[in-house]
Formats: sequence, structure tokens, C-alpha cells
Amino acid sequence: MTTHPAPTVHDVRHAETGAEQPATSLDAFAVCALSGAYSAVAEARRFTAATLEGWGVCAPVVSDAVLVVSELTGNALRHAVPRHPDAESPRPELVCAACLALAHQDAGVLCAVSDSSRAVPALAAPDPLAEEGRGLWIVDRLSESWGWTRPDRTGKTVWAQLPVPRPTG
Repeated sequence: MTTHPAPTVHDVRHAETGAEQPATSLDAFAVCALSGAYSAVAEARRFTAATLEGWGVCAPVVSDAVLVVSELTGNALRHAVPRHPDAESPRPELVCAACLALAHQDAGVLCAVSDSSRAVPALAAPDPLAEEGRGLWIVDRLSESWGWTRPDRTGKTVWAQLPVPRPTG
């Protein structure tokens, strides 16, 4: 795994701020609808690994992307999907509680998770004794850049850009 911190958090609400956006030149694109069950996190990890391996992305980047997607998906399910009072998962009956998109771009992989919450993700230093609260910190450390956007009035997309080493030779 890479251990470099991302240089900054980019707020990519482009319509409102004109801030930097992730690259747009696509080599490949894949989407996966995720249910409201916590098992969707494992599904997102499997989908990410299989997709990136199929695109020929190197193993260290696949490993980092799987962890980033796991954190983004877990955050979407924890914070955006209302919890059903009698279920362990937020809303297992929801067919599409979140959407995972992967894009292979110029020199990197873009991982994006969309959900129905308008709540803004906030990066905070993790409490060393807490059992949770490290998700965005992990995303920040493993990604080259990350941010969020509101593609419509009903939700948000949180994305992370991971660099892919260029072949030498």
C-alpha cells in the first residue's frame, strides 16, 4: 500500500466554486449498484478488485483502490441510508442505496460512490482509541486527491483519484 498523504482535499462543487475536478479522459468505465445491506461493502470490494485486475491495473494500486472503495461505500451506507430499526444493516431491502463508479483515466483510477445524502464529508484526525472514524483519513492517505460533488439536488458523490505508475521502458 502507498503511504503518502494526499496533498489537499479538493471541493469539486464545480458549479458553485470552479474548483479543480478529476481528470476526464477515460480509458475504461464500470458501474455497480449497491444494496442497503452492509454486505454491499464486500460486494464493492470484489467488484473493484475484479474490474481493476481486468483492466490490467498493477496489484498495489488495486489493493489501495479496494480499501478506498470499502471506506467510501461504508461511509455511504452508514451516513446516507436511514437505519431500519429491526435490522443490522441500514436498509437491506433497498435495491440501490449507493452507486459505485470506477474509471481508468490518463494516469490513474477514479473511484466514486454516490448516495442520497446531501451531508458534506468532513476529514478529521482519527482518535487513536476509537474503533471508527478513520474512513476519510484512510482515503486521504491512499489517494492522490479526493473530493465530493453534488450531481443533482438529492445526493452527493465522493470520489478519490489514485495514481497508476506509468510503464517504464
